[in-house]
Amino acid sequence: MRTKIFSVCLIATCITAAAHPQSFQSQYKGTPYGDSRYQDGPQKIPGRVFCAYYDLGGEGIAYHDIDEKNHGSGELNPADGTYLHEFRMHEGVDTSFVKFDRKPDQVDDNPYDRALPPRDMLYVGWTEPGEWFNITVNAAKTETYTADFLYTSNRGATISIDVNGKSATAPLGIASTYDSADPVAWRQWHHWNLAPNLFKVHLDKGKNVLTVHILSNGQMNLGYFDFKPIPD
Repeated sequence: MRTKIFSVCLIATCITAAAHPQSFQSQYKGTPYGDSRYQDGPQKIPGRVFCAYYDLGGEGIAYHDIDEKNHGSGELNPADGTYLHEFRMHEGVDTSFVKFDRKPDQVDDNPYDRALPPRDMLYVGWTEPGEWFNITVNAAKTETYTADFLYTSNRGATISIDVNGKSATAPLGIASTYDSADPVAWRQWHHWNLAPNLFKVHLDKGKNVLTVHILSNGQMNLGYFDFKPIPD
């Protein structure tokens, strides 16, 4: 992230997704992400939906970013031919990956984490208000799901979620993970936290397109949303 606690999380009121999701999907030109390593198609719900695997399609279709430069892949992470350093480096969404075992200044496995992220997890970072990205998912059942959120936030922020082109949550408050006890200033962008039950959404069985909007502050790393069906 750039050199870019406990949380009390808000659970948004569930708003039913678009009444006619196929009308949105029939016009949507984005496609599920895939590359030489990731070939699973739409991400599956229930399960973890990773933000870095946002859809293919480019600016204005699969995402909107304030500039065309990826400030993680190929920049902060040098273009050296490796998968993690060059992941989606020619796209505008800023991406990086979790870095462990960097001593003495541990990066993403530092003692100020509230939740330990997966090793080498790819994530979306350098977020700014007004940016958004789409993720195509496949829901196992028509059901209402709740989602945990793995993230970092240097100053607190708000995000929202659309389903099939329609607003599906109210603005969601994201608690800051800033910790004044950490003596390493740049590491304030690397205090990972898990926001349990951040929101709930109703999804139809099969393909749905989620849109993640950055509403205020930004300065976040977005890891994944972990979707689970709400028990009867």
